[in-house]
Amino acid sequence: MNSEELNAALYNKMNQEQAIYMDWLESLPPNEILQHAYEFTVRQDILFAMEYTELQPEQCKALLKSPCPVADILRDFEKLETGYMDTIRDCIEGRADKMIQLEKQKEAR
Repeated sequence: MNSEELNAALYNKMNQEQAIYMDWLESLPPNEILQHAYEFTVRQDILFAMEYTELQPEQCKALLKSPCPVADILRDFEKLETGYMDTIRDCIEGRADKMIQLEKQKEAR
């Protein structure tokens, strides 16, 4: 297989894994589904990223050997320190500042 075919095969395998995960998730009661919302979202993001990622053939072959590459990637991702909460805090502060600015503009009129 060439690089494009390997990437497509990997994406298809990961997409199938996610479909199985979604079927399982949909079988749960709503309160349990909510407990998996974060995991579901990150798994979807992994698939989305794979649509626009061109891995080297050796990388594709390595991931294709895994029975569950999405779950494997998720486990690795969860161990990373990200700036996610910092970004959320920045958005909160930015929104508050924007609202203060709008309020001042209204008062100045």
